[in-house]
Amino acid sequence: METVSLEHQIQSVQRHIAFLKKEQTELLHDLHLEILRLQKHCSELTHDLELKELEARQQDALDRELERRCRAMEARLEEKERANAELRRELRHKETLVAALRCSLRAKERAFLEELKRRSHRAAVLDARLQQRAEAAAHLSLQLHAAARRLPRLSARDVEGPAPPPRRGSAVRSQQRRRRNKLF
Repeated sequence: METVSLEHQIQSVQRHIAFLKKEQTELLHDLHLEILRLQKHCSELTHDLELKELEARQQDALDRELERRCRAMEARLEEKERANAELRRELRHKETLVAALRCSLRAKERAFLEELKRRSHRAAVLDARLQQRAEAAAHLSLQLHAAARRLPRLSARDVEGPAPPPRRGSAVRSQQRRRRNKLF
């Protein structure tokens, strides 16, 4: 009995060993599958991490480039603002000069208009005097001709010959022109 029971126990232990081997094999197989799955998942995570690191590096590079551009743009903006300030100062200066020139021009224009008015008045006065003198000369010329007709016929003309007829109008006009030219 003891042998039977010992055999029975041996068989039972062998069955348990076989069962445990089978369980161990299945467990090892499942563990290998789990390891493969975890390795695949780890590879995917590593790949994702590498992509994120690459993206982060690219983003850092992009951020640095944008920051560099921003600094350059800020520098240009400051330069433009300085140039604009200089142009504004120049513009104010030129506006001041323009205002001064306008005032000067107005003063010169007033002086010119006053001088023109004065000269125009003087020309009118001189023209009136000239007209009076021309009328007086014409009147005196008429009186002279009338007196010459009243004199006896024996005069210096008879001895020397006939004198050319006097040209009253053209002589008076040429004298008037000469006087006007001298005035201006």
